Amino acid sequence: MRTVLRRPDFRLLFGGLLASMTAESILLLALAIWVKDLTGSDGLAGATIFAVIAPMTLAPLIGWFVDRYPRRPFFMAANLVTAVLLTPLFTVRDAGDVWLVYLVATLYGLSYITLSAALSGLIRQLVPVELLAEANGVLQTVRQGLRLIGPLAGAALYAAVGGWALAGIGMVGFLTAAAVVRALPTPRPPPPMVRLRWPAELGAGLRHLAGEPALRRALFGYGLGSLVMGFSESLIFAYVDQGLDRDAAFVGVLVTVQGVGGLLGGLCSPALVRRLGEVGTLATGVALFGPAALALAYPDLRLGFAAVLLAGLSLPLTMVGLHTLIQRRTPPMLVGRVAAATQAVISGPQAFSIGAGALLVGLLDYRVLFALVGAATLVAGGYLWRGRHLSAPAGGRPPTPPTRPTLPAPRRPAEDADEPVATGIRRPPPP
Repeated sequence: MRTVLRRPDFRLLFGGLLASMTAESILLLALAIWVKDLTGSDGLAGATIFAVIAPMTLAPLIGWFVDRYPRRPFFMAANLVTAVLLTPLFTVRDAGDVWLVYLVATLYGLSYITLSAALSGLIRQLVPVELLAEANGVLQTVRQGLRLIGPLAGAALYAAVGGWALAGIGMVGFLTAAAVVRALPTPRPPPPMVRLRWPAELGAGLRHLAGEPALRRALFGYGLGSLVMGFSESLIFAYVDQGLDRDAAFVGVLVTVQGVGGLLGGLCSPALVRRLGEVGTLATGVALFGPAALALAYPDLRLGFAAVLLAGLSLPLTMVGLHTLIQRRTPPMLVGRVAAATQAVISGPQAFSIGAGALLVGLLDYRVLFALVGAATLVAGGYLWRGRHLSAPAGGRPPTPPTRPTLPAPRRPAEDADEPVATGIRRPPPP
């Protein structure tokens, strides 16, 4: 990771993302707590999270929109718009204003998809291909670290100063990110563009996911695991209550231990990508969730700590493997659409599994469900592992041939341009 952090452009981007990721980690849980405080309803509080997730259905459209604009200025503008979207929170006073919180949560969900898609393209533009795993590993390490303190800090700040102050802190984070990203070096003007018709451009991300073998297997295998991994959101409460005979607040202790595992996973994920390849790293992450779930089927505190540590370790491995695979196997002009389409395809099974887990935990023994989760994720990990040859480790990739010094400097290729061109269309050669 030191190599990618030595790059001034990535260090600058990293500083901006640190501010915006801190704002994200503080806001999400705090909005749900705010609704709970205003209404006294657990269901309405949970609906806040749903309001954030619901816009995932628009991900292909958002990805198409993202890919139509230059990466750096678009990412900067998206952060500015996100800061503005939080302003209605300053007017919330009582239960009659809860609709404003839901409105902001929904718009924030749209913004989250937009920022994620734009960030994937920006990283692909700034970072050499051989350093993509390191860049994604750095960001996942920070994200997992913020999971340790962000939600608790947000809840504490809400209790101390109220929701309006959280809105202000969130705005400062996104405005800081926009200001820092503005300082990134501006690439040379892109070459003239030729675009496809909008229906063809809109579906290009999904077509690429379906047509690229490594991405297709990664998405199917991870989606299979996601169908049951979401069960754990509800099962962990039954494990603490029925298995350990402890108060529900003890879940926070387990989440902290999981965050430690996430830090470790983020730190070691680049080395694993270099050794196993992207699909192999994704397979390892999904498969590690299997023994973690199986261990939680037996209520023992020491075993439980080891299990949630392992579950935390698995998450950044899956994310780094998947994001790096998308960035390496997708033409730069399609990265936004492919990243957004991936979020949409994965979010469906995740949302289903969270809802199904909440229902099944009241009908079946939590130990049986944890055993089901463990078996299913091991199967999904095995399916992914059999396809690891589809993405060779970085060390096995052929080196890029050097450019002869006697040749004139080549024109800037389309994939390095600040504004992408549509796939399938070749520009005419220069006169």
